[in-house]
Parts: sequence; C-alpha cells; structure tokens
Amino acid sequence: MSAEEICFLSARQLARRLRTRQLSAREVLQAHLDRIEQVNPQVNAIVTHTAERAMAEAAVADERLAHHEEVGPLHGIPVAHKDTHDVAGVRTTYGSPIFTDHVPESDTLVVERMRAAGAICVGKTNVPEFAAGSHTMNPVFGPTRNPYRLDLSAGGSSGGAAAALAAGLVPLAEGSDMGGSLRNPASFCNVVGLRPAPGRVPAWPVSLPWQGLGVQGPMGRTVGDVALLLSAIAGHDDRNPIALDQPAEQFAGPLDADLTGLRVAWAPDLGGLPVDPAVTAVLEPAARVFTDLGCRVEEACPDLTAADEVFRTLRGWLFQAELGSVLEAHPGRMKKTLADNIAYGATLSGADVARAQIRQAQLMAVAKAFFAQYDLLLAPVSQVPPFPVEWEYPETVAGQPMQDYLEWMRSAYSISATFCPAMSVPAGFTADGRPVGLQMIAPHRGELGLLRAAHAFEQATGYGNRRPAL
Repeated sequence: MSAEEICFLSARQLARRLRTRQLSAREVLQAHLDRIEQVNPQVNAIVTHTAERAMAEAAVADERLAHHEEVGPLHGIPVAHKDTHDVAGVRTTYGSPIFTDHVPESDTLVVERMRAAGAICVGKTNVPEFAAGSHTMNPVFGPTRNPYRLDLSAGGSSGGAAAALAAGLVPLAEGSDMGGSLRNPASFCNVVGLRPAPGRVPAWPVSLPWQGLGVQGPMGRTVGDVALLLSAIAGHDDRNPIALDQPAEQFAGPLDADLTGLRVAWAPDLGGLPVDPAVTAVLEPAARVFTDLGCRVEEACPDLTAADEVFRTLRGWLFQAELGSVLEAHPGRMKKTLADNIAYGATLSGADVARAQIRQAQLMAVAKAFFAQYDLLLAPVSQVPPFPVEWEYPETVAGQPMQDYLEWMRSAYSISATFCPAMSVPAGFTADGRPVGLQMIAPHRGELGLLRAAHAFEQATGYGNRRPAL
C-alpha cells in the first residue's frame, strides 16, 4: 500500500489495520508526516508541528500492541488539534499575535480524551483570531487555503482542521462550533463536521460552565469516522455541570439504518434567508436523495425569527466576558471585527442577556414542537459557496448586503441557538468546482439518529469520495 493510499484510508479502516498489525503506528504516522511536508505548504492547514514527539508516541503505541496490551479506539491514529485548544507543551496561539509564543502546561479535556484513546498528535490546525468568524485567517500564520481550489477560503473557525482532512494530512480532527465553526468549514472542504448538543462533548476548563452556545465536536472525511471520534470524546465529566451522563460507546458501532418512513423537512432558505443560487442548485437534488431512500420529504421550516437576537446577544456577552480583559490589556492588537463584537458585548445589560435567554427557551420549545412532526431537518450549511481567500467575509449574498461578518452565517448560527445537534455532510460541487455541504439537523440530543441518517445519505451519494488534486 502506498503512502498516499494510507493517508486516504478512513479512520475506521486505519483503526482495524493498526489493531491487526497490518500497519504499524510508525508506518501510518510517517506516511502522514510525509504528506504534511509535501502538501501543507500549499494549504497552510497545520501551523505548529509535533513530528518528533509524535514519532516517540508511535513507537510506544507499537510496543503496546507487541506486548498485547489493551489499546484505545483511536490507537495509533494521527490527529490534529485546533489552535484554540490547549495541548500541554505545544505552542497554542489562538490565532492571536498576543499569544504568539504561548505554550500551555495542560491539555483541554477534548485533547486529553483523544490522547487517552490512543490518538497521536501531529500538530495544531489554523484558526481565525480567537476562533471569531467563519474564514480561517490571522496575523500569526496567514490564511488557510481550500484544498479543492487554493484561491478560495477553507471556511472557519475550524478551517485548518477541515483543510487538513480534505488534503489527507490527518484522518481525524476536532474543532469547536458557536456559529457554524464545525459545519461551515466542513461544507467548504467536502468533509464531515458535527456540532453536538451542549454537554455531549463536555469542555474543561471552562469560564462559563452553564453556557451551551459554543461546543466542541468531531470532524472527519466520513460520517463513520466522525461517529468513531465522538465515541472517544463524548461522555460525562464531573467538572462540567452540563455534561451528559450517557454512554459514548453508542456511537462506535455500525451506522447502517433503514430510513423508510423517516419524516424529513427540507428548508431550502431556512425561513427566508438569502442563499446563493449556486448553493441551491447543489442542494435541491441532494434533498431529493432522501425520497429515494424511502423518506417522506416535504418543505417545512421552524420559526427561527428569535434566533438572531438570541445568538447575537449571547455571543456578544460571551466574547466580552472571555476576551474583554484581553482587549483592554492589548488595545489595537485584535482585528477590528472581533474588537467591535467585544465592545458590543460591553453595552449589554443583565436585562438584555436575560431576555435573550428567555427567547432562547421559547426557541427551543419551537424546535421541540417542530421535531414532534419531523425526524430530520435539511437546510443549507452556508448561504454561499467558498469565497476568495483574500476576503474577510462575503459582503453580499444573493445580491443582499451583509451588515457585518456574522450575517452570512445565519443558516448555521440560527441552528446553534436551538441547541439541536447539526452536521454538514458533503452534498456535491458547484459548476466551477466549489464544495457544498448539506446541513442535517436532529431533535435535541438526537446525535445517533442524525449520524445514521447522514451515513445513509453518504452511502447513497458518495460525494465525499472526491479528492482534491493537490
């Protein structure tokens, strides 16, 4: 098997071959390190490298199997961690010049769990500054480019992770999602990204433990791989009060399911949002696939009118709480869009935040009632296909001007505000070769059913099998 073939095996295939010793951890790692050396300079996905440390860990992994020791579900699999997630002893910048030389002393919980499951870290993936925005560019490392077309954005904020997956640099990566940061880059890069329900993948350390707007989650090239990673990073943790006390192993098994009779709602513009016609042209036939799978599909959408106030208020409040002191200590050193967002958060009163939380409770009730009638909601992930890498964000969508760097993300952030799990699955390409993902949304905490439906769609279409010509 060639090194390139190794790099494009699924994580589940790699796990089987590693466990049966058809491949060694060192062999798998070397193939990926060679691929990173050859391809990463084009895409700029992995920005801090840990090759020497990874090789030492791979040698230990091989020794453990040689001695018939018990190993974890991610044994020997190369992974990369988002540069907003601390990895002990590894430079972690948060995409900010303020933290250019920052080296944490401990792992975040998602990193800790992946390491405990046997994964081997090859480096950190690029992010926008403090993960703010859905285009991965920052003053420390520059932009991440889309592997399918290097002149385009890879999305964000987990854009480095998505590009690394698409380019064959790693088979698994993790990211985070407040307004679409797992879903938008997955859509842009023809990979899979899952935003779980709050508490499914608990975070630690956390400064605001009861908030659920921002979550961490898995990314991969296949739905099965995303489920495998979820099985390693989900599960209860006493330090996080919203952590779900449900077994993570439920996600590790086969995902095959008969979708006959599944009630599917299709919302082509998610209730009246502007959507680029090129996106709609890809997604309309993708939605019809569910009819072919035996589902009952009809156009319907929940009332998401409260989502803008909920998301923008709570996001501003969170950004000010977590980054306000950093901005105050380093005036002029953050990008303007982020600084403006923090400044907006400082204007909010307790009554503003309380009203947003009350409206969110109402929005969640709307979603619950909607999913009493439907099992699945389909919608665009992003309202636009990948845009030029030089832009910070698209200033118009379908001819309508965007007021700021958030508005073009409404199709993703409106769903974030409901706390429903959602994912992006490859759905095809525009006429000029730009990837487009289909957003699939399930009832609150319905990740397993969501993964099964997404797997069926993936198997029926095969869009994710198309590789970039790097």
